[in-house]
Amino acid sequence: MTNNKLIKGRRYRINPETLQLERIEHGFRYWIRRSGGYIFAGIGLGVIFFYVFLYFYPSPREASLMQYNRNLTAEMELLEKQVDQMQIILSDLSQRDDNLYRAILGAEPIPLSARMGATQQVSYYDSLARMTNTQLAADIQRKVDILEKELYVQATSYDEILELAKNQNVRMENIPAIQPVLNKDLKRMASGYGWRVDPVYHIRRFHEGMDFSAPVGTDIFATGNGTVVYSGWRQGYGETVEIDHGFNYSTLYAHCSKRVVRVGQKVKRGDVIALVGNTGKSTGPHLHYEVHYNGRPIDPRNFYFYDLSPEDYDKMVQLSSNMGNMMD
Repeated sequence: MTNNKLIKGRRYRINPETLQLERIEHGFRYWIRRSGGYIFAGIGLGVIFFYVFLYFYPSPREASLMQYNRNLTAEMELLEKQVDQMQIILSDLSQRDDNLYRAILGAEPIPLSARMGATQQVSYYDSLARMTNTQLAADIQRKVDILEKELYVQATSYDEILELAKNQNVRMENIPAIQPVLNKDLKRMASGYGWRVDPVYHIRRFHEGMDFSAPVGTDIFATGNGTVVYSGWRQGYGETVEIDHGFNYSTLYAHCSKRVVRVGQKVKRGDVIALVGNTGKSTGPHLHYEVHYNGRPIDPRNFYFYDLSPEDYDKMVQLSSNMGNMMD
């Protein structure tokens, strides 16, 4: 049991020797320590309340910045959705461009690598994500870069298509579009384009044109407007005529008995350029006819749309596919 007692705000103690109450007098150090305790306790409570208030109750400026950040994030998410929608539309335009417009005008499709182009390095977007502290901004920037490149390529493509369309009438007059000999009944079809059996060496090899059987002296017609770039003897082909039609097309007429055009001469579709013969590596009177695009042989049966009905065209395709032997 303590011997200290508090009487009217003053502290006393019982002296064990005299058994009387004696007032406790405190010195300066006591009051310093006591005051310091109150001060430190007050500071501690103040710090605690400060951090609690700071954590749960942001300042007006912080609250304003937080609201601004939320609004900015919402706007960026909306922008990303809009960019995605634009990408879908541009992708549809690109497919129409390659598969419709450029196909109709005979232009090569634009490679995917050219459409996408070279975008920024991955490290660039990584650094952007670190600077903005969000991947959202980096993703949007990447999509915008790709979209900008594709829009440029697409605009350039439409300029090219416009020029092709302006020249479409000339192009349709120049490209091969008829059979090189009169063949309304299709009975002169001897051999088609593709793998065939060589009539001399009896081995399979690729036949780069079509053979039309006809008597010696039968007229051979230019299948499109153009310029004669070769007229002479060619090893294996015999007497040969070659016409440049422009627009990356050319045609070749081989095994002729007579040539009636010279190099540099302008010809029109339907002009007689030579006569059917049996010259060169040939097993009988016929015309070997080739169509080239960009310097490579392609199937000539796709270029008779001016003088064959759809029914006759289907019949011609069937006949040329079934021919297993060739005449040269």
